[in-house]
Amino acid sequence: MGLHKEEFGQKIDDTTKTGRGWFGTRHVVTIMLFLGMANAYTMRTNMSVAIVAMVNQTALPKDPTLVTDECPNSPIQSANETEPPPKDGHFLWTTTEQGYILSAFFYGYCVTQIPCGILAKKYGSKRFLAGGMLLNTIFGFLVPLAASYGKWSLIVVRFIQGLGEGPVVPCSHAMLAKWIPPNERSRMGAIVYAGAQFGTVISMPLSGILSNYEAFGGWPSIFYFFSILTAIWVIAFWLIVYEDPDVHPTINEDERKYIISTVWGAGGVSSAPVPWMSILKSLPFWAIMVAHIGQNYGYETLMTELPTFMKQVLRFNIQANGILSALPYLAMWAFSVTSSWVADSIISSKRISHTVTRKIANGIGHFGPAIALVMASYTGCNPYLTVAILTVGVGLNGGIYSGFKVNHLDISPRFAGILMSFTNFTANMAGLLAPIVAGYIIHERPTQAAWREVFFAAAGVYVVCNCFYLVFATSKRQPWDDPSKDKPKALKTDFIESGN
Repeated sequence: MGLHKEEFGQKIDDTTKTGRGWFGTRHVVTIMLFLGMANAYTMRTNMSVAIVAMVNQTALPKDPTLVTDECPNSPIQSANETEPPPKDGHFLWTTTEQGYILSAFFYGYCVTQIPCGILAKKYGSKRFLAGGMLLNTIFGFLVPLAASYGKWSLIVVRFIQGLGEGPVVPCSHAMLAKWIPPNERSRMGAIVYAGAQFGTVISMPLSGILSNYEAFGGWPSIFYFFSILTAIWVIAFWLIVYEDPDVHPTINEDERKYIISTVWGAGGVSSAPVPWMSILKSLPFWAIMVAHIGQNYGYETLMTELPTFMKQVLRFNIQANGILSALPYLAMWAFSVTSSWVADSIISSKRISHTVTRKIANGIGHFGPAIALVMASYTGCNPYLTVAILTVGVGLNGGIYSGFKVNHLDISPRFAGILMSFTNFTANMAGLLAPIVAGYIIHERPTQAAWREVFFAAAGVYVVCNCFYLVFATSKRQPWDDPSKDKPKALKTDFIESGN
């Protein structure tokens, strides 16, 4: 049963030549996962801009002993003095209450991470990914209605939206492990996860525009618009994408064999049992976990709080706020895609080891934004310098997509979805603290000094977590994921040997 090592190597060489191709079914799957990630993040981030328009910012309580209006109106705001001032929202939610509203989504998001990762391993990822996004969409339509009944009903609806989005990352990771050969994972993984930045780049400026114009219905139109887009994606994904190459009815046969041969041992729904104890004792797994925690705390600090910072300190209006808040994520999207091609080229050339490449990429991805956060906290009332520094820093954060973000696929391609569900769950538990901590720090004192504390906390988490990753991470496939220890019937090579 199975192939000898030499025969298997020859099979890989033969199928690689004929099945690689410049564009195939695996690329279609990658594009659909990219669009799914983008839609997921539009639903996730739209509240960050919408809440600026929903809340009466000028009526919020402030410490009378502090000077909170340290900066004049931004140059963009001053240039538009002939226009009527933007309307404040009619909700009187304190910064602490806003923190709970913004974090409600992440509580729900955390709850479904691990269960969906485990169930997707057994029953397949497609149904959980599509079903979760459908739930997210349905409750996205209900956000304006829920807000009209008060903050608690809004918190519940956002929590349920988070439940629906929970399967997105572990299921996408599991599908990447089944569809993408190892030598393409940096760039394909980066393309898929760059959907997060692409969605943020689309969501923030469009949310600012939609909320600024009553002709569009004001801020409620934000949630209607993005819910419609996500519903369209759910239908397209269900019709176009299949669970793995084995069950795809129209995939080119050479491409099918190429994928299966190069991801040898990466199982479908019938693969080997999960080695729970070995995973929990694995330092490379914990290195990924810690790096993921650092990433999510820092990223969520910026993603949820940057629009509020630009409103309270830099004094940008809502439309300029949405556009400028998106710039750092546009830079991150561009850098993540380009750096992933560089990383794959370095790995293929073998000039630098696979492990060192992952560590360099992750170091850029974590130290870059940490330095930028510290620098941005000392720029005073210079809005353009502040935005420029944050744009460069968050742009460098894109290095993580060639670092820890695809490291699960290196150490365990068969259990990558489950590993991602655990690290993503833990990371988002840390990440949901970010808006809450920021809300407490700036409560009644939206000053530059208070925001400096918020930025320093995020920078410190980035640095500490990345140092742990640099010490303990590896890209070597772990012994507990060795497919040669499986029963012969579980091996994907039987498929190749049979000539099917």
